[in-house]
Amino acid sequence: MDRFFEFASNNTLLVAGLLGSFLIAVFYELRQKANGLVNVEAPDAVRLINNDAVVLDLRSAESYGRGHIVNARNLTADEIDTRVPGLAPDKSKPVVAVCDNGISSNRSVMALRKMGYESVYGLKGGMNGWIQAGLPVVTGKKTKTKSKNKSGKGKKRG
Repeated sequence: MDRFFEFASNNTLLVAGLLGSFLIAVFYELRQKANGLVNVEAPDAVRLINNDAVVLDLRSAESYGRGHIVNARNLTADEIDTRVPGLAPDKSKPVVAVCDNGISSNRSVMALRKMGYESVYGLKGGMNGWIQAGLPVVTGKKTKTKSKNKSGKGKKRG
């Protein structure tokens, strides 16, 4: 214990920086909890999805087409007020909001909570976290570039 105090007295800036970083992390987490923001890790999201959670993919249609979670419904953050009641009519069902990196979905989670949805979660790390966890991704089949090739317009004939 004496060595700890000796180290702390010799490295006050380092110890102060470590303590400050810890306090900022605690404050950030408490603020998220107070706002009702709950982010779940990918394995927890899988459990929610297996229990009939609705997955809302908030990325662009192009990103959604490159790969998304099975049965995820694509909409933009601006469409939440108009499209979510039709996509998730049961407000007691869990809802998982997914974005690219897990940051921009927080605003959508708050909006859904204000709309009366009881169990709304953001996917921690977004689709990047999902992919890094090695979980399955479905690729869209009706993107513009692929549908042109399937119709024969983009193929060379010889």
